[in-house]
Amino acid sequence: AIFEKVLGKEHPDVASSLNNLALLYKKQGKYQQAEPLYQRSLAIFEKLLGKEHPLVATSLNNLALVYKAQGKYQQAEPLYQRSLTIREKWLGKEHPDVANSLNNLAALYYAQGKYQQAEPLYLRSLAIFEKVLGKEHPDVAQSLNNLAELYRAQGKYQQAEPLYFRALLIREKVLGKEHPNIAQSLNNLAELYRAQGKYQQAELLFIRALAIFEKLLGKEHPYVAQSLSNLAALYQAKGDITRATDFLRRGLEVQAQNLNLIFATGSEKSKQDYIRTFSGTTNGIVSLSLQEARNNPVAASLALTTVLRRKGLVLDAVADSIQILRAQLDKNPETQKLFAQWLQVQQQLSTLIYSQPEKQTANLKTQLEQLEAEKEQIEAAISIQSAEFRQQTQSVQLAAIQAKIPKDAALVEIVQYEPFNAKSKTNAQKWSKPRYAAAVLRSTGEPKLVDLGEAAEIDKLAIDFRVALVKGIRFKKLGRTLDEKLIAPIRPLLGDASHILISPDGQLTLIPFEALKDEQDKFLIERYAFSYLTTGRDLLRLNSNVNNASAPVVLADIDYDNQTQTVASAKVSSSRGSQNRRSGDLANLIFDPLTATKDEAVAIKKVLPNAKILLGKDATETAVKQLQSPSILHLATHGFFIADVAQNLNASPDLELTPRPKEIIQVENPLLRSGLALAGFNKRKQATNNNDDGVLTALEVAGLDLRSNQLVVLSACDTGKGDIKVGDGVYGLRRALVIAGSQSQVLSLWQVDDTATKELMVKYYNNLQAGKGRHEALRSAQLDLLNSQEYSEPQFWAAFVPSGNWTPLNNL
Repeated sequence: AIFEKVLGKEHPDVASSLNNLALLYKKQGKYQQAEPLYQRSLAIFEKLLGKEHPLVATSLNNLALVYKAQGKYQQAEPLYQRSLTIREKWLGKEHPDVANSLNNLAALYYAQGKYQQAEPLYLRSLAIFEKVLGKEHPDVAQSLNNLAELYRAQGKYQQAEPLYFRALLIREKVLGKEHPNIAQSLNNLAELYRAQGKYQQAELLFIRALAIFEKLLGKEHPYVAQSLSNLAALYQAKGDITRATDFLRRGLEVQAQNLNLIFATGSEKSKQDYIRTFSGTTNGIVSLSLQEARNNPVAASLALTTVLRRKGLVLDAVADSIQILRAQLDKNPETQKLFAQWLQVQQQLSTLIYSQPEKQTANLKTQLEQLEAEKEQIEAAISIQSAEFRQQTQSVQLAAIQAKIPKDAALVEIVQYEPFNAKSKTNAQKWSKPRYAAAVLRSTGEPKLVDLGEAAEIDKLAIDFRVALVKGIRFKKLGRTLDEKLIAPIRPLLGDASHILISPDGQLTLIPFEALKDEQDKFLIERYAFSYLTTGRDLLRLNSNVNNASAPVVLADIDYDNQTQTVASAKVSSSRGSQNRRSGDLANLIFDPLTATKDEAVAIKKVLPNAKILLGKDATETAVKQLQSPSILHLATHGFFIADVAQNLNASPDLELTPRPKEIIQVENPLLRSGLALAGFNKRKQATNNNDDGVLTALEVAGLDLRSNQLVVLSACDTGKGDIKVGDGVYGLRRALVIAGSQSQVLSLWQVDDTATKELMVKYYNNLQAGKGRHEALRSAQLDLLNSQEYSEPQFWAAFVPSGNWTPLNNL
């Protein structure tokens, strides 16, 4: 404060103060407080001293350390490398700061399992430290410890043990018996003994390390959580399940508090990076409950609680931030400005992809990167500003979720996990191939967990099943096989439940469970009602706030060419899907008119007399963006999702993929590769108003005002698709609608038949008007088609899946 007042806000001493305060926060595990201070310190040093000054190198190194701690490895690596280059240039190749940079870069590679890249850097770092600082310096001890960790991870115990001992002796001599670095040495040596089966020796060291961490850093520090988890793994290896469960529970509670703190700030991407650093303990408790602790209700409850706290957490955090900020728009000019910037950058990104003149393609990648970076900065600012208004929330409790489950329902939480081997000898042996598990929870009683099998096998079945449904072939056999894999193991646990609240994971997020076949050769829709959730935690968020809702809005018969629909050359599409989709070729999507959707809109108007109908040229992107919480939003149009060919092409096998044109730049953000076609879509390259080019991407959908919306129906193809992120759902239109505030959604998983869809939608709205629940109304309509002669095949009725709130609509 003194420095800023006397010297101004951009003085080197101010930058040093910022750096040091950030270092304190980092040591305490308060990464969300440290990061912006390091960033500000770096900016000042770069501005005043140039981009190649030793102090800049220090700032780069420190910021990279915070990124690494949060799992932001891609952001950390170039900073470490830049810091190393500057230090070598200014200080020479054998300076302690150079050794520090080498050590930190090696540690980053180690964290990613890149052991061959890490080892030469560690060795070079150690050699410099020993030569320049002597053989008993704390930095030498850290280098010895890190090199020993690398050898232990590879099972090279004879090489690791003497290095661990030497590091510990140096630290005890220089730092005393109670220092965090002493605890680190004890913990790592204990890990070596655990891997060797020397459990008694390991236990004593783990306990001593934990006591030091708790005393010096406090009981909520990330190192304490790691120490507790290590002790849990030790007791699991010893077969002491009671103590293993207890220590794991304590560690998970500490991590839950740290997650809440970190998630209060940062962009969506930073949240994704950070949640990944917790995957080890999620896998650990799920593995424990399914392996050594089978039929142990305490372990099962802890496993399900952990999954319910973490699965889909990024979506919740982003949605909360946006909705909290929206509630403040009328009260705070700064909030209005920030929100406007967020909407603007979304529009700019979408326009850049879909309406970019081809002559500018060469600059597309650079422009994309700049806008994505700007979006991240704005999202981080939104998180910080919304945190000011966020009420302190307690960690999710299993009892609270159980209380929301209806008596006739069962929550089925599916999770993909990697089995943990507590007796592993190397890091590579710690985790087995991913598998699926399911937890079943009724309104009363203990949760039950069952293993479903290897993820790779089930994923292939799910992909094949989806393709079979689209093509109308082999779906019965595949549906029966999937039922045996997924539902048969949990059927005894469902009891008399007729309503399944299902939260899938991985590839299972893209299949309609209604179309599976049971042992009596009946579709599951005939036996159960399904409601799809991102996670069972959604039950705590279901609301029916309709105080500020406006009249329903229906968009249909959309004029994609901005010309009269009766033109003789106009084509008629039989399905609500693209007729010209090339993977990655985002700029060349073309859609044909959907004439049957006008009849669909007229029929819905009869059911909803107060509905506002937008047809033809009036069904614009601008019109949708100007909506203020319509109680119902129905869009009958073409939808699209472009698969990222950089990922596994099998994720979207029903798309006919062609080679990516060289001039097409890869678009990583799945919310930019998913969207809806509106008026003028086919003429978007000639659009004079870039704010309305006929393209409504999922990224832009996230910015809609749907705070009091009860239902969004995307009566279009592929609207339920997106990029799959294990543990965090599908990144596509549904995710965007949840962020925008929608209570419930009906979306499709493949290209749908135009006439069949019209029939389904008319029945659906009639059922809603009759008072049926939002999901039961759809099921009833689907059963009508199933029992019809013309549309009995699941390709006609199973594409649409209901998610979110299933209760009847209010004030229909």
